[in-house]
Amino acid sequence: MTLATARMIALMYIGVDLGTTSTKVAAFGASGELLALASHGYPLEVPEPGAAEQDPGMIVQATLKGLGEVVAKVGAQRVRALCFGAAMHSIVPLDASGVPLTRALTWADGRASRWAERIRRIEGGARVAARTGTPPYAMSPLAKLRWLREEYPEVTAQAARFISIKEYVLHALFGIWAVDHSTASASGLFGLLARDWDDEALNLARVKREQLSPLVPTTWRLPPLRPEIARELGLDPQTPAIIGANDGALSNLGSGAVTPGIAAISLGTSGAMRVTVDSPYVEPGGRTFCYALTEDRWVVGGPTNNGAIVLRWLRDNFAPTDAAYARAKGEDPYQALLSLAARAPAGSDGLLFLPYLLGERAPLWSSGARGAYIGVSIEHRREHFLRAALEGVALNLALVSGLLAGRVPTPRELRASGGFARSPLWRQILCDVLDRPLGIPQTVETAALGATLLARVALGELPGLEAAGALVSVQDQHSPDPAASAVYADLLPIFARLAEGLLDDSRALVALQRQEED
Repeated sequence: MTLATARMIALMYIGVDLGTTSTKVAAFGASGELLALASHGYPLEVPEPGAAEQDPGMIVQATLKGLGEVVAKVGAQRVRALCFGAAMHSIVPLDASGVPLTRALTWADGRASRWAERIRRIEGGARVAARTGTPPYAMSPLAKLRWLREEYPEVTAQAARFISIKEYVLHALFGIWAVDHSTASASGLFGLLARDWDDEALNLARVKREQLSPLVPTTWRLPPLRPEIARELGLDPQTPAIIGANDGALSNLGSGAVTPGIAAISLGTSGAMRVTVDSPYVEPGGRTFCYALTEDRWVVGGPTNNGAIVLRWLRDNFAPTDAAYARAKGEDPYQALLSLAARAPAGSDGLLFLPYLLGERAPLWSSGARGAYIGVSIEHRREHFLRAALEGVALNLALVSGLLAGRVPTPRELRASGGFARSPLWRQILCDVLDRPLGIPQTVETAALGATLLARVALGELPGLEAAGALVSVQDQHSPDPAASAVYADLLPIFARLAEGLLDDSRALVALQRQEED
């Protein structure tokens, strides 16, 4: 075997994506091709309304199982490096022995909404968000920590440390407490320019600096694997491992969206629109986020609570018979709905849908936002209601895009990933609403791919993020339809006025519902 052949065999990189519903472990080759994939899920526990919790131990086991399967498939001797990404905004309080005092509180846990509102409106949260890049919303670890401190003081009194689920997994594998700048930048506690914990944010959260992990860059090399973990995985403990970043930032890299000219859109159950920039930016109204990718690149954008969950809600509540019939035939139950939606024209003949079934983050940042169909007439049929729902999700992303307009360079194209990307109809709607060409990256596992590309930059194998992003190829491409884009351009300002105009009444309905429940 020649030295060149040996090097080529070694060039295999593993990205770990700790997600909300599953952990995915993927191996990629030197050209960015997917070579192996393992995915293991875990439940999202809802012990009370608004809760969204997970067992940290199950996530560790899912990670180890996935790593073991992928290493076994590609061969341990071929693994060049590991790198890690994770869903943002989780919090796990630990006692002095490192034992979790609660399950992990995920981004979807909304019980801190009252404290987030107080921080935002009364306690200077907007001022802090301008430095940290994370709006004070229920998802934010800042708000969750304050909620724990105020409502579960017996838990926080025992807490020696507050960490993210990523930190918990890395400690289990490598025996070290550390948090990367990217994960920290999604906490609401991290000063973007200072690259340090923000003292005012810590005070609002009622947490001490020594209760948080040491901060490190996203390209920081982790210590060797614990010997027992290395044996279990069959890996050399000295296999290079890079700490990585949050999943959103890595998804931009794995989509090839690492220059301001390309925006990344991810749309699964929830979604986000993100642009990579070379200096931190926070929208003056505090309605967008800014997260670190590397020491000189940041990801700016806005998240939405309501993505493919909207289509699932329609399927389960308005088309259960269609879904059951499709399953009985061995067909995708969603495809029947999408085929029906395709019968309606762009704009759904004047029917609009506000998609705020789970409240909303960007651009409204209100847990009291609620969904609505507007403009219903006797002429509207099922296909109109279905298409209007798909369009509503896309129109809301257009509002997020509008928050960035004129403040960051205007993207000339879009890269889309997530479950919705499997639907040509939904892709085309998004392309037409945003009036930009849209491409689908070579793999849907963009966060895992981004992790492996970041590892290669960290190890000096690639000269920078541009070279890494250039390895991402695009498969399906869509161009805007001028007629459809014109329809959506007329609908967007109406949609924006309705979204804002109905917000107070939506909050009032939520308050009324809570009174009735009490």
